[in-house]
Amino acid sequence: MMKKKVLTFCVATLGALTLSACSNASADGDVVAETANGNITKDEFYNKLVDQYGDAVLKEMLYDTVLSEEYPVSEEEVQAEIDKVKESYGDQFESALQQNGFKDEAQFKDFLKTQLQKEKATTQGVEVTDEEVKEYYENMKQEVQAKHILVEDEETANEVIEKLNNDEDFATLAKEYSTDSSSAENGGNLDYFSTGDMVYPFEQAAYNLEVGNISEPVQSEYGYHIIKVTDKREKEDTSSLGTFDEMKDQLKTELLNRQANTEKLSDIMNNAEININNKDLKEKISF
Repeated sequence: MMKKKVLTFCVATLGALTLSACSNASADGDVVAETANGNITKDEFYNKLVDQYGDAVLKEMLYDTVLSEEYPVSEEEVQAEIDKVKESYGDQFESALQQNGFKDEAQFKDFLKTQLQKEKATTQGVEVTDEEVKEYYENMKQEVQAKHILVEDEETANEVIEKLNNDEDFATLAKEYSTDSSSAENGGNLDYFSTGDMVYPFEQAAYNLEVGNISEPVQSEYGYHIIKVTDKREKEDTSSLGTFDEMKDQLKTELLNRQANTEKLSDIMNNAEININNKDLKEKISF
């Protein structure tokens, strides 16, 4: 899970690093670089960086500023995440930081602090039981094959279900109704998938269905899904899985984050009375 975090925000972090370098680049004058064909000034360099990376960098800084008071993250919490990443990468930790745009561990810690603040904001009030974690662990040993029809609203979803209950053909209805063009032309058919491959509400519904059964409307960020499970099979290789006791804490955290209320984060930021004075950046940044 932490590996994904390292990779996800490397562009923004690289931008932050470069902007920081720019701010210290011209202690002896306004010229950052000289060439036979002309010089590059500090202002030219800075403006170019702001244009390329400024919105991503400023957005992360705003998250940190707005969230830090209500969702504080301790040094111990950040270090615990650092230790997990170090354990995952081993001797490759330093090179992994550099490859992802972090100049050193301290900069990576700043990045992780902001991500942990976001997690706290979006998972506050979300509860995961030991039974749910155990079920999730068992699901990791299986693959599911399904077909689905994706529509924009619950009313349309119920209309499709009614037609299915009247023995109308699933594939025909998928071609007629589904907004998922990649699967609609194939009758709604999806390849086999595992835990983590689909958005969580879809995955949870599919794993809980018996083969041949059709779900009630399942809401996700993409709309409403009607799911029919066509097969389930055990994974051929589960050797990478640890025991349940070994993975319990990790899986609980993963489930918390997969059920996170991302809309809450948008609400927090949009209600924070943020005023961005740079017109170009203001137009680019939304929460």
